[in-house]
Amino acid sequence: MRQRTIARSVEATGIGIHKGRPIRITLEPMDTGSGILFCHAEHDIEIPLSVENVVNTARATVIGKAQAEISTIEHLLAAVYAYGIDNMRITVEGNEIPVMDGSAISFCLLLDEAGIRMQTNPKRVLRIKRAVEVKEGKRFVRLEPSEKSSFLLDIAFPHPAIGQQSCVYDFGKQRFVEEIARARTFGFAKDIQSLQSRNLALGASLQNAIGLDSRRVLNREGLRFDNEFARHKILDVMGDMMVTGYHIVGKYSAFASSHALNHALTKSVLGDNENYELLTIQELNDSAYGVCFA
Repeated sequence: MRQRTIARSVEATGIGIHKGRPIRITLEPMDTGSGILFCHAEHDIEIPLSVENVVNTARATVIGKAQAEISTIEHLLAAVYAYGIDNMRITVEGNEIPVMDGSAISFCLLLDEAGIRMQTNPKRVLRIKRAVEVKEGKRFVRLEPSEKSSFLLDIAFPHPAIGQQSCVYDFGKQRFVEEIARARTFGFAKDIQSLQSRNLALGASLQNAIGLDSRRVLNREGLRFDNEFARHKILDVMGDMMVTGYHIVGKYSAFASSHALNHALTKSVLGDNENYELLTIQELNDSAYGVCFA
């Protein structure tokens, strides 16, 4: 299996969930071995996707360089992960990726429009060699060795519409589109005033998030899945793992994950060469893995 880029340039526009401003993004093909490159159009600054370039994880995953920052990259990156894209330029006319409907399905459609082009270099993956865990009280995130790429996530919220939820996802592009990509981000009405006083969530609405009051879901259409909250958390995880620049062969498991914990986990994994190895698909010796991107 070889590296992938998109076949042609595509554009999309939408509202930023935090600043509430219109944003345009442009996705462009890049040469083999280039990686994922963000470009902040206003500052004309390029920000390579890497764990080292993550500058904030409070409410979203944010990358930055010099005076340029781009927020809320995780939903787009989850689609990039699922589609197996290795090399691409993402130009952002604004300070964040547009939220679209609060899920990753719009980005999947955008990648479908762009198409996939195979490149010359072999695709490399990051295989976990030994378990790495990050804990914060009862919360934890963990990556451990496995012959496949899988995600197991549990959440617990003291809210009647959420409660305890679980989601298990064995990696595959088509399964992502059908089971994970449409799961939306969510927020609580009681938090909106506080967030907006800090210039956050200015673009949030029931058109781009699941809203909850103290008792129920506020969206008229209801939920897309019974466990949509847990599914969206896996979507976030995939975007946060893509910050490494590689697809991960290993088992991810978590209770009450967050962008901050996921970032700490990727830093811990990459911080010791004994934790992982970079292999081509041929070296992985698993012909079924390539089928995951079909």
